Amino acid sequence: MILTAKLGGEAALRLRQPAVLGELACGVVLGNLPFAGLSELAQGPAISFAAELGVMLLLFQVGLESSIREMAKVASRAGAVAVLGVIFPSVLGIGASILCLPAAPMPVHLFIGATMCATSVGVTASVLLNAGALDTDEARIILGAAVIDDVLGLIVLAIVSAVAMTGGGMPEVGTLARITATAFAFVVGALVLGLWAFRRVLRVAAVLRAPHVLGAVSVAACLFFAGSSAAAGLAAIVGAYAAGLLLDDVTVAPFTDEKTSGVRKVETFVGPIVAVFSPVFFVRTGMNVKLGGLDGSAIILALVLVVTAVVGKLASGLGVRGGTNRDGSKVDRLTIGLGMMPRGEVGLIFADAGARIAPGGTPLLSPGIYAALVAAVFATTLIAPPALSARLRARRRSPHAAVAETHDKTETAPNESA
Repeated sequence: MILTAKLGGEAALRLRQPAVLGELACGVVLGNLPFAGLSELAQGPAISFAAELGVMLLLFQVGLESSIREMAKVASRAGAVAVLGVIFPSVLGIGASILCLPAAPMPVHLFIGATMCATSVGVTASVLLNAGALDTDEARIILGAAVIDDVLGLIVLAIVSAVAMTGGGMPEVGTLARITATAFAFVVGALVLGLWAFRRVLRVAAVLRAPHVLGAVSVAACLFFAGSSAAAGLAAIVGAYAAGLLLDDVTVAPFTDEKTSGVRKVETFVGPIVAVFSPVFFVRTGMNVKLGGLDGSAIILALVLVVTAVVGKLASGLGVRGGTNRDGSKVDRLTIGLGMMPRGEVGLIFADAGARIAPGGTPLLSPGIYAALVAAVFATTLIAPPALSARLRARRRSPHAAVAETHDKTETAPNESA
């Protein structure tokens, strides 16, 4: 899987596409080959562990590239994008389900709508990281909105699951309040209490003489936050990203030698691990698509869901009003909408949850509906990376980007001369 992912990534790069696209495509090929036991092996505990570790460390690495201070500057816009990124796809998904499956019960429609509201920050983060675009306001809004979107989406998933398990009735108000409070309490607690505790832990670790102490302690913190997030009923990737945000220059100051940023040392430690394990996650995501499970009605449903999924997330960019990048250009709504488009692992988690719910002993989602959901999730995950990369390249070629580059060279010229 690792070698295939690297070959697929190389092929994608040679076609001027993101490496993650090649990794996902290789997963589709491997998952549909007639090799006995290959798909079952990919779902086994060893591969599952490698894939989950890869995506968690990838989000941790993205968090290292971000800053709480910079994220706070775009918090209001990220929140608006996240709310619209849940409302529009959910409503459109429910409408598409009712249109294509008029005889299905309401919990099925609600679950399809909930799956459409998911956003995979892992796929988008990989594209932004490879494109060197993490320092833009668009990237900060996308990443902040994706994290908030995950929290809101998981709340929606919990509510819809409760509706399905009760035979279609709404859960009690107390249950809804508990789910919502738990989600927001974890996010706030991770950033506030976690920052206070993490600095003290690293001060103690700084006196140790063992090699790579900062990297090892940082990865341990990533896994601790991810595990705590999962225990709170949220996605583990939310906690992993929060752990990366906590590692700012002040936090790692006890490890800083001379004028070198300690954050770069953590990235040096984490980067090679991510390079090995994150491709396993993307290949396994592609292997979950079973082309043989798509019949005529499922294909129609999948096509309609792809259209609604794309439109719903593009509309989330409307939540951004105003704001400019350092080059003087306006924050691009289309870039943000494209960044919110892929469902990836989060959408597959939602679809899998629906497939495992069986009120009265009958699975909530039939094999055809599940295959259509997975196909729609995969299609948006395939469409988004090249579209986002193309948009980022177009933005770099804009007059504003050229002016900013000239300005940067003018600023650095005296220093180089000196």
